Amino acid sequence: MSKEEELQKYMMVLEQYKEQINQLDMQSQYLQAAVMDYNKAKITLENLSKTDDDSETLIPIGGGAFVYASLKNTSKVLIDIGSDLVAEKNFEGAIKKIEKRIEELQKNQDRVNNLIEQYQAEAADISEKAQEIYNERQK
Repeated sequence: MSKEEELQKYMMVLEQYKEQINQLDMQSQYLQAAVMDYNKAKITLENLSKTDDDSETLIPIGGGAFVYASLKNTSKVLIDIGSDLVAEKNFEGAIKKIEKRIEELQKNQDRVNNLIEQYQAEAADISEKAQEIYNERQK
């Protein structure tokens, strides 16, 4: 393989690493957003667990909008358990379920971030090799 072909091969591989890193970065951002969403739910549940029945509260409906609502039963929470199914749990059980989900999401985010670091290191090595070939060509 000629130096020119080798250089082109390295450039293609670098482009592939760049695309993979971008995709992984998007995954990492999604996971971070999910963690933040679950943390908000956890805080909300912790605060609601301290309220009495028939209390009035504001419920976020999305887009920065809220509605006033009266709480009728603050002892139970409906929580998604997958496949469009929900289960009724007490506050403590719901908070534990959310904490477990947060932990799983954070583990996945750590794995994704480790992959990003690995790909960046490999891309740096290839970039260095490509730079050496380029410098040799310039002599």
